[in-house]
Formats: sequence, structure tokens, C-alpha cells
Amino acid sequence: MAFLASVGKGIRNSVTGTAGFFRGSYQELKKVRWPSRREMMKYTLTVLATVVIITLFFFVIDLGIAKLVQIITK
Repeated sequence: MAFLASVGKGIRNSVTGTAGFFRGSYQELKKVRWPSRREMMKYTLTVLATVVIITLFFFVIDLGIAKLVQIITK
């Protein structure tokens, strides 16, 4: 009987814990300062430029390694 009581208590705690989690999440989201459109464009361009630069870097490195392997295997 004590087992069933502890299971019921655990279910109640999990439901109140879940509700508390969502309440807390909502409160935290109200504190967030969302970026303006101009800031978001700046961040997006920064990310895209970084991705292009890193992609080109690895492309050049890959070409170099491929050429090195080709020279070694001749």
C-alpha cells in the first residue's frame, strides 16, 4: 500500500514540477531582450561570412591534401 502512495505522490510532484517549469520558462522569456531587425541582419551576415570563409579554407586544405596524396601514390 505504501508503494502505491509513493507512486501517486511521484506523479503529483512530476505534474507540479512540469507546470512550474513552464511557468518559470515563461517568466524568463519575458526578460529576454530580442534583437532588432538591424541587429539580426548584422548577426546573420556575420554568420554567413564566417561560414563562407571556413568553407573556402577547408576547400583549399582538401585540394592540397588531395594533390599531396596524388604525388605520393604516383
